[in-house]
Amino acid sequence: MAETSDYSQVVELLRAESEAIAKAASRLRAEEVDRVVAILTRCKGKIVLLGVGKSGIIAHKIAATMTSSGTAAVYLHPSDALHGGLGMVNSDDVVLLLSNSGETDELLHLLPYLKRRNVPLVAIVGNVRSSIAQRADAVIDASVDQEACPLNLAPTASTTVALAIGDALAMTLMRAKGLTEDDFASNHPAGQLGKRLTLRVSDLMHGGNHNPTIGADAAWMEIVSAITHYGLGAVNVIDSEGHLAGIITDGDLRRSMQRVRPADLAFANLKCDDLMTRNPVVANPEMLAFDALRLMEDRPSQINVLPVVDDNRLCVGLIRLHDIVRSGL
Repeated sequence: MAETSDYSQVVELLRAESEAIAKAASRLRAEEVDRVVAILTRCKGKIVLLGVGKSGIIAHKIAATMTSSGTAAVYLHPSDALHGGLGMVNSDDVVLLLSNSGETDELLHLLPYLKRRNVPLVAIVGNVRSSIAQRADAVIDASVDQEACPLNLAPTASTTVALAIGDALAMTLMRAKGLTEDDFASNHPAGQLGKRLTLRVSDLMHGGNHNPTIGADAAWMEIVSAITHYGLGAVNVIDSEGHLAGIITDGDLRRSMQRVRPADLAFANLKCDDLMTRNPVVANPEMLAFDALRLMEDRPSQINVLPVVDDNRLCVGLIRLHDIVRSGL
């Protein structure tokens, strides 16, 4: 019974917070949102977010979301601002204040000094009649009827609403700035999404002096030696001008041994033409590594290596499934 009761309580609290967001959305007025977005969009500097306690944590997260989605933003603790941190704020910036009560002492102490810097003030507050709201240039109503806390004390629904509004503003600015997937990925180079949108075949392929190649007239033992030397499980077969003629994998070698009886001593007569796969699936150096991975996997029979050729079909390298997976894609 206790487990069911706990489950019900968690679900009820989640619904309470989601309903608080829905009510906040219905409470917003178009003119106030447009005013806020206009101020933020016109910002030539950075957006400086201020908040204390739980509101400070939310402000910090909103700053991170804005920065990663194309809008330069920083979190500044009000106490630090009063002791020198205010030096980072200039008239090209916009200050975004978060306060559920709208009467946070540290923020109120800062307002005169922010005003002297002629910096626009935007407030996300739970009380639009509060002192902070009255002195801001634009205000968004983040009020809630009740916290999700059973005692109606701990900031829960109010911080959730403030965070949701901050996310909505960040995404609106992202759209207004025309941020593309490539732009977003450039801000997230270490994440999986960033790698998918930025990491190219040329970053992972074995090329240059490590490009596993062999001439089209090579015999069986030369092929075995080349595959062993490069240790990549395959060699690219090239013609006299360096163009790709085909590819030979260690699997091709094993299959040749099944076809030819060692007693016939016929291995010495096998050439690249007898073993290679002509017109193999290839990659281009500028192709996204994720697209190369899909070329290998999205097919009836998976392949583990791709020759890499340039626009003139000159063989410039080889990329393996292992190389792509190891990169973290």
